[in-house]
Amino acid sequence: MTETFDTRRAERLAHPTHEADVLVIGGGPAGTWAAIAAAARGARVILVDKGFCGTSGATAPSGTGTWWVPPDLQARTAAKAQREAVGGFLASHEWMDRVLDQTWHNLQQLADWGYPFPVDDAGNERRNSLQGPEYMRLMRKRVKAAGVRILDHHPALELLVDAHGQVRGATGVAEPGDTPWAVHAGAVVLASGGCAFLSKALGTDVLTGDGHLMAAEAGAAFSGMEFSSAYGLGPTFSSVTKSLFYNWATFREPGGAVIDGAGSSQGRSIIARRLISEPVFAVLDKADGAVRAWMRQAQPNFFLPFDRLGRDPFTQPFPITLRLEGTVRGTGGLQLQGLDCATRVPGLYAAGDVASREPICGGFTGGGSHNAAWALSTGFWSGAGAADHALAHRSTPAAAPVWRAGQAGQAGLGAARSHVSTATTQRMDPQALVAAVQAEVFPLERNWFRSRDGLEPSLQRLDALWTLAERSAPALPEALRRTRQAVALLAHARWMYQSALARTETRGMHRRTDFAQLDPAQQHHLVVGGLQQVWVARLPAGRGASTEREVAAA
Repeated sequence: MTETFDTRRAERLAHPTHEADVLVIGGGPAGTWAAIAAAARGARVILVDKGFCGTSGATAPSGTGTWWVPPDLQARTAAKAQREAVGGFLASHEWMDRVLDQTWHNLQQLADWGYPFPVDDAGNERRNSLQGPEYMRLMRKRVKAAGVRILDHHPALELLVDAHGQVRGATGVAEPGDTPWAVHAGAVVLASGGCAFLSKALGTDVLTGDGHLMAAEAGAAFSGMEFSSAYGLGPTFSSVTKSLFYNWATFREPGGAVIDGAGSSQGRSIIARRLISEPVFAVLDKADGAVRAWMRQAQPNFFLPFDRLGRDPFTQPFPITLRLEGTVRGTGGLQLQGLDCATRVPGLYAAGDVASREPICGGFTGGGSHNAAWALSTGFWSGAGAADHALAHRSTPAAAPVWRAGQAGQAGLGAARSHVSTATTQRMDPQALVAAVQAEVFPLERNWFRSRDGLEPSLQRLDALWTLAERSAPALPEALRRTRQAVALLAHARWMYQSALARTETRGMHRRTDFAQLDPAQQHHLVVGGLQQVWVARLPAGRGASTEREVAAA
């Protein structure tokens, strides 16, 4: 069941292009907090971003809530209780307490750095939301002030490991031009975000599960991947999937009749069921003048597509859709082994959406607020943990040999990757692979409303695609980044559906039409891993981290 990296199947890297104590992969909230925390420990830090640090990712273009609760026992007990039942009783009080504390302190740090929090009528700052552009602009500024080297437009493609299986950096390409780069480091923090399967939800074009694939190739495991059927509600003509405003909406059929129950607690499932067979329309007609003014101030990008089309969302019904946001808004991700956000792979740490948010959300989405708190907290802890690990192992010679951990979608690219015969190597069309994966994970009748009859055929097709991907190389050398991205989507879908098939109940956001009730006997975590052969294990509920021995025993 447990897998480790095998240097016999890998290609040795000759020379690095950069060296650091800590390499952070990802430049969103989690990555920037990690970089700042690592630098504060005295580590030399490099941060690489698939886009431009400060503007790419789901947070940068929009506003987000924060799980900001005063350090009052009654208030925090109530805040934690709100998550227990909806999350299927899988969260950990220890982790929730830690995140609430760290979020409180980090938001105070933001205020000290000059973030313009709004002030209420009593003169108190309200820190329960953040505007993405201002937040991430400030974070980039603080990362640079900490002495961190930022490499923008440097997507990472694979991890580097030493002969003992310890992560020692990463490789990738610099854009434009796809110039290869490599960073040797004493530890790596993955802060590459979740996976939204290129669904066109705002800010998610860079969130394609790349970090998950790299981690799995090095031997990492995942938890909560069945809690991945998160869809964002939005206009069909817009990428904005912020759903709060729909609390003031009336939902209608194409003929204009009101859809009963669409605004209730079960309303999203009612809408999903309707969308399978016919269009659904919404109008924000329950918002009064004051609410309308607040909406435009809180989320101006929501209204841009309407203004361009000359449509009034408060009086004119508009068509809506559900866009898959997968593990960006869902809770599944890399399984954490300790409070410092270490994974089961030595030298590899995880933060933000790439890590499972089960410890604070259980099996139901945390939306923006909990995810934002998780990102800044785990970013802070992982950066510190990675720095401590790297500095403790600084005596290891920098020139020690390292190997490329990447495999899938790279057949025949290096001499040592000849475990796949060049005679059987196929050329992969990444666009076609992406479309094939989307055909399995986008349909509401398959992913929102899950059943064995839907999951098993999908897994068979996905497994067949994986067999082809393992023996494939990019159609052209410059297509390597897109090929690896497509393979990451495929791997993500297989972990999701294998976990979903193993949880034969309805819990949290995981809905099984053939097992429609919550089963008390299944109050456990599902850990999943593997690439060629996907495996699933069970762990007791409420554990924020677990040991490799526990996974093996399960």
